[in-house]
Amino acid sequence: MPSASPPPAWEGRRAVTGTEAEAAALLGWLTDPEAPRLCLVTGAPGSGKTALLDWLAAHGPRAGGRRRRTPRVLVPLAGQSALGATWTIADLLGVVARSPDELVHALATSEARPSGRAVLLLADLHAAAEPAALTELIGELAGVGRVRLVVEARTGSPAPDTLRAARRATVVDLDGEPAPDDGTRAEPPRPLPDLSDPLAVCAADPLLVTTAYVTGTGDGFGEAGIDDHGGLRTAWLRAGQSLCRAQKPAERALVLLAALGDGADPRLRPALAELAEGAAWRLRWARNRGDLTPPWPGPVAVLGAAGGPLEGTLLVGDRTGTVRLLHEADASSAGRLPHTVPGRVTALAPAPDGTVLLLDDRGRLHSVRGTVPRAPYLERLTEAVSKTLARHPGTALAAIAGSVVVGDRLGSVHAFGLTGLHQAASHSGRVTAVAAVDSETPFVCSGGADGTVRLWTPGRDPRPEPLAERRSPVVSLHATETPYGPLVAAAWADGLVELHRPEGGATLSFRPGPPVRAVAVTGAGALLVGTDESLVCLVPRSHLGG
Repeated sequence: MPSASPPPAWEGRRAVTGTEAEAAALLGWLTDPEAPRLCLVTGAPGSGKTALLDWLAAHGPRAGGRRRRTPRVLVPLAGQSALGATWTIADLLGVVARSPDELVHALATSEARPSGRAVLLLADLHAAAEPAALTELIGELAGVGRVRLVVEARTGSPAPDTLRAARRATVVDLDGEPAPDDGTRAEPPRPLPDLSDPLAVCAADPLLVTTAYVTGTGDGFGEAGIDDHGGLRTAWLRAGQSLCRAQKPAERALVLLAALGDGADPRLRPALAELAEGAAWRLRWARNRGDLTPPWPGPVAVLGAAGGPLEGTLLVGDRTGTVRLLHEADASSAGRLPHTVPGRVTALAPAPDGTVLLLDDRGRLHSVRGTVPRAPYLERLTEAVSKTLARHPGTALAAIAGSVVVGDRLGSVHAFGLTGLHQAASHSGRVTAVAAVDSETPFVCSGGADGTVRLWTPGRDPRPEPLAERRSPVVSLHATETPYGPLVAAAWADGLVELHRPEGGATLSFRPGPPVRAVAVTGAGALLVGTDESLVCLVPRSHLGG
């Protein structure tokens, strides 16, 4: 037993009788800044381990003064796969991860603004579906300074020795104490849904479904490997972090439908579409990795919906700098943008005259002329902005008639226009995205690493209240005038996309599952969401009169 200083005052009831010393040790570990990031709670069945973690999740030290209590989150691991646990933990900590390795990387590099170092209470590691893989993940997470981990594992299971060999750890061992009746009872195994039935998997426990798809539970292993269930398994594993969130079956069906490949069993799509009737969106089309008709356009890094001479055309840029042109109606190919930009393209802005402005990864401006001759004053404006960015690199880019809008790393937004330069200090930290709307009252939207989306009319003071604010950096932003009024699409680093109506109205949200790289709104009011895995087009049901 580790020694512990007397704990602070406790809130509510005390720990389960017989575990007071262990509870004091846990609180001492939590309040010791020099303690290891990892604490192992071990003991025999019935020794009170589960009850102790339940108590720690709900109670503990009272915060003094204005200090916020560090969030503590209980994550049951019984029956879980490593992938299911990855999605659960990622969602709780406000990041997106498609694999355990991505979770560790995301937590180590995330710009999110947590309220404190979260404490993950990982229960029943010995009863996980993949205990060895989860033990490896926990060891890696313990090396990330952003989180503390309390791990419950039964004495005699391999996990405690493996973790102690890999990381410094505090150990709270309940084996030397009497075994109180902690009120826990082993639950009978839950029946698996039919993994080929889309309605069944949308209504079932999503972590149970994930474990079954990952481990092949219920599948006959043969030479062909694990059954893909007509493409349902591939779609589930593509969008899993979104699917594992608490939501209605209709919302889960929409996400699964958007992730379904074009080679899937043809009976799945109409069944999922019918179930998704209750969701706020209708899927217009989706193009996923591996699709052939039309081909998947590749990973999305930047995205734009063009007007003017390019009306009805989408611009999709990848990480290599290639910008593909797609038909808005179905994402079929319309060619490529003829440009020679060194390095990556980090932002693109189609201008109304058909010119496309590009921002490279050094923050420099490039111009690709369209088929229509440009007015001389627009050429002069573009040249002036280009010279400015050569000295002061930009971080975000947008364009409307007669104006180019640029964000910078210090949080300011600059609107270069024919009548001069307007500037606003809109954000704390880097501006990550800007958009501009050419309406009766033109306005600029900007998003930042501070998680806010703000509106500004050049020449006036920015609106004091943000249009949206979250504890995650904004990764993409787009706005345009539509038949339904101006619409603003915003995406955050935790995988959430929102569609806002600045003039008032309901905000709609969507999570595709993988990290969102770019969003756009078409002139008809449809939402485009781009990831490394997919490009999805959604239409709000309110636009359809339903």
